[in-house]
Amino acid sequence: MAGRGQGPDFVESLARGLDVLACFAPAAGSTGRPMTLSEVATAAGLARPTARRLLLTLEELGYVRVSDGAFTLTPRVLGLGTAYVAALGLWDIARPHLEALVGRTGESSSMAQLDGSDIVYVARVSVPKIIALRVEIGTRFPAPQTSQGKVLLAALAPEQLAQVLAVPSRAGLPPYIGATHEQLQQELVEVRARGWALADEELAPGVRSVAVPVRDATGTVRAAMNVTVNAAETSTDRLLGHHLPLLLRTAGDVSAEWALWQSRPHVEVARRQRAEGTEG
Repeated sequence: MAGRGQGPDFVESLARGLDVLACFAPAAGSTGRPMTLSEVATAAGLARPTARRLLLTLEELGYVRVSDGAFTLTPRVLGLGTAYVAALGLWDIARPHLEALVGRTGESSSMAQLDGSDIVYVARVSVPKIIALRVEIGTRFPAPQTSQGKVLLAALAPEQLAQVLAVPSRAGLPPYIGATHEQLQQELVEVRARGWALADEELAPGVRSVAVPVRDATGTVRAAMNVTVNAAETSTDRLLGHHLPLLLRTAGDVSAEWALWQSRPHVEVARRQRAEGTEG
C-alpha cells in the first residue's frame, strides 16, 4: 500500500499508519477479529518491524489495543470518521428525517457518499429485518451495483465519471458481472433525468433499493439517500409507488436544511463571541 506518494510534501510514515488502520476493515481482508502482527504486516504491505512500530505508536495514541499478542481497533477510531460527518453538519440534520422516513416505510434508510468507485455509508437508520448484506457506518460497496452509487455517479461530469470508474473497488466483493460500461452509461443518463435510481438485486440476491440525491447549498450532489427492502417482501411497484415519493420529500427537506445550515456564519459568530468575551 505504501510507496505511492508522488508530491514533495508526501509523508510516507503517515500513509503507512493509515494503511495499518485501514487493514482492520473487513473489505481489506479482516473479519473484525483481532489481528496478529504478521497479519497486519501482510494486509498493509509492510515489513514486520515497520508494522510493529506503527501498531505500538497507535496503541500509545489510543487507537489500537493489544491482548495476547493480537491487535484490535479501539472506539477512538470512530472519531476519525465522525469528525468528518460532524464537520459537514449532515448527520445531525439528517437523523430526525431518516428516523421519520423509516417510521413511515417500515424499511431501513441510509445515506452514502462516493469514495473512488465505491460508496461509503455515512448515516443509517435500520429496522430488524433479514437482509442478505450487513450494513453499518463505514460499510463500502461498489457504486455501480447500488442505487446510491448510481445517483452519485450520475451527478459526475463525463470526464470525472471515467476517472472514478477506473479506480479499483476496495469493497472486497467478487468482480461484478452485470451491466456493460455502455449499459451503465445509458442508465446513468436516465437516473440523471428522472432524479432517482433503482438497484434490483444487483448487489446481492434479495436486496432491492431506491435512492435519490442529497444536495448542498450550491445544489451540488454531495450524498445519496435510499430505502432498502427485502425483494421477497416488497415489490418494485410498492418501492417506487409508495416509498419513493416519501424518500424524495425527505431528501428535499434534508437538502434544504443543510443548505440553510451551511449558509450560517458559524465561524464568524464564534469568533465575535470570543472577542466580546475577551473585551468584557
